Amino acid sequence: MASGTETSGSGDVGRTLELLWDTGRRPSRGPKPGLTLERIVEAAVEVADRDGLGAVSMRRIATELGTGTMSLYRYVPGKAELLDLMLDRVQRPSEDPGDLGDGDWRTALEALGHATLALYRRHTWLLEVNQSRPILGPSALDGMEKVLARIKPMGLTDPELVSAIVLIDGYVVGAARTQVYQEEAERTSGLTDAQFWQAQEPVLVKAMTSGRYPVLASLSEDAFGTGFDHFDFGLQRILDGLEVLVAARRAADGPAADGSATAEQPS
Repeated sequence: MASGTETSGSGDVGRTLELLWDTGRRPSRGPKPGLTLERIVEAAVEVADRDGLGAVSMRRIATELGTGTMSLYRYVPGKAELLDLMLDRVQRPSEDPGDLGDGDWRTALEALGHATLALYRRHTWLLEVNQSRPILGPSALDGMEKVLARIKPMGLTDPELVSAIVLIDGYVVGAARTQVYQEEAERTSGLTDAQFWQAQEPVLVKAMTSGRYPVLASLSEDAFGTGFDHFDFGLQRILDGLEVLVAARRAADGPAADGSATAEQPS
């Protein structure tokens, strides 16, 4: 991963929206048959996946497509707008109606968490993009619509429903960044994770037997092992918290709020 950070929405917002929603003027037939905006975006994503976001430039994408750099400018103004198109492209939701599970809102949010982690693992360059001001294209809105339709029965307010999705995404971004950084450290250092900790073992053993860290020394041998699923543990605790909130709202609204009971009929 490159250390630099790109920012979504930093290009011509109006032109980017035209490209995302296909409302602008389409370029006339270019000198290279088959060159399309879709193919340009796909090539940019492929380069970013393979070589990092820093490798993406109009010249590099033109080379990948076997065309001149100026040909690309007939389709997209520059890299800033191209980045927003890339972001929307990788967020395109699956057409599988069951990809969020077939259960309740908790099942949907759990599936969303794992799917989002997989997205960041496939496209690690996403962690280099400041998406605090996203340009909302059809893929982003399709995905949001799909999730909201599943979690609407939570009975929360609209801002709270959106916040639940933001909460899951924020947690996943942190977990994905940790996983990706661990892999990058192993790749750049030449040391496996096991070798890295083995190098510290003599000092750590001495520290644990010094009496200075009694709580740490009392932990079981598997406390820091790789067999524990830290990601799923954290995700489940977030869902547990939301479960408490949903139950409290339903209790406050009365038994008829979730359809579990109906008003008593007069005799």
